[in-house]
Amino acid sequence: MKIVVVGGTGLIGSQVVALLRAAGHQAVPAAPSTGVSTLTGEGLAETLAAADVVVDVSNSPSFDIEAALDFFTRSARTLFAAEKEAGVRHHVALSIVGVDQVPGYGYYEAKIAQEKAVRDSGVPYSLVRATQFFEFVAPVMDLSTEGTRVRLPSTRLRPIASADVASAVAEAAQGRPSNGIRNIAGPEVYRLDRLGEMTLAAKPDGRTVVTDETAGPFAGMPDVLTGDDTAHLAATRFEEWLKQS
Repeated sequence: MKIVVVGGTGLIGSQVVALLRAAGHQAVPAAPSTGVSTLTGEGLAETLAAADVVVDVSNSPSFDIEAALDFFTRSARTLFAAEKEAGVRHHVALSIVGVDQVPGYGYYEAKIAQEKAVRDSGVPYSLVRATQFFEFVAPVMDLSTEGTRVRLPSTRLRPIASADVASAVAEAAQGRPSNGIRNIAGPEVYRLDRLGEMTLAAKPDGRTVVTDETAGPFAGMPDVLTGDDTAHLAATRFEEWLKQS
């Protein structure tokens, strides 16, 4: 199959492309760096020609609500118009576990709008919702650092390795459209402050973690970021990933 991966040069997308190529598919990365823009439509028709499946793992360059909402909705309009013209038979999109249970959180509202665009597009689809990636823990810590202190709330997460997310997305792309949602998560639940402590224990840099329920982007989040009993649990544990990263 020819499978176009929008956002195919990023953290998840590059791994999805590699997995699909290893499985014998013609996997084509689509991103501004490859001459494709879902905002303007540049290069889209040529890239989608004869495509069977489109995988969208692209992300907004900004977490600001207005910028993210514009990115996801405008990209969806442009992308689905091109998919229908090309006769694409399956659209796979990556979203976030609990995204529809966090009222008032701007970026999540933008992702909800993207999901709605997927469902309303008329193109058969599969939605994969993942929990937060292991790779996001260090950037969140950096955002919450003041001097030598990392201020993190005790928000519960069930984080997942990006490699396991890519595997689930690639699996969905090779299957039939579900026209529904599949939730995926890591094997264990952690408090975010504990994830910070584990990171610094494995890679000490002079900082210490201070529990602060008002600090950082996950402050005040409802307890919905771990997934429910329907979530498929990946195998990679955070401790194992830390040793290898």
